[in-house]
Amino acid sequence: MRKIIVFNSVSIDGYYAGQNGAIDWFIHDPEVDQASHELMNPDTILFGRLTYQMFESYWPEVAKNPNAPEGARKMADELNQMTKMVFSTSLTDTSWENSKLFHGNLLEEVRALKEGSGSDITIFGSGTIVQQLANEGLIDEYLLVLTPVVVGGGKPLFKDINRGNFELLETRSFKSGIVLLHYKVK
Repeated sequence: MRKIIVFNSVSIDGYYAGQNGAIDWFIHDPEVDQASHELMNPDTILFGRLTYQMFESYWPEVAKNPNAPEGARKMADELNQMTKMVFSTSLTDTSWENSKLFHGNLLEEVRALKEGSGSDITIFGSGTIVQQLANEGLIDEYLLVLTPVVVGGGKPLFKDINRGNFELLETRSFKSGIVLLHYKVK
């Protein structure tokens, strides 16, 4: 069975996105990128429309940009190669390579994915998808990049989640002030 791992930056006050979806408070730390790669090996990403469109507008261009930092180009190449499953009721098409659009039942599709073969499945952002899957017990682990910033409002990661108990698997702290928290859902 495949694992579903939520990977999100979270402010100290619990938001994965600020007001109007702002992520300008994220701190990019190559050491955190390396550590997260060591803790998960996804071949599939689940997206909601907003997060998909944000990634689609940025990462394919980074892969083609010879002036982009090497680490960013490597990340862009990895993202380009992964299967990207986009759940949306309003999106009509996708242009990013290896993307598949789904208008059907999120829970049924994800259950089938978990039963299939392959590596881990990850979710970046996509708070409404995280909330739905968490309430159905379909998320296995959380990798939370706790960022030393107070956002003061926005989109809380655990909004409308009924309840959850976690087992701490690992913590790593970094010079940037970020703490990487790795939890398994009990």
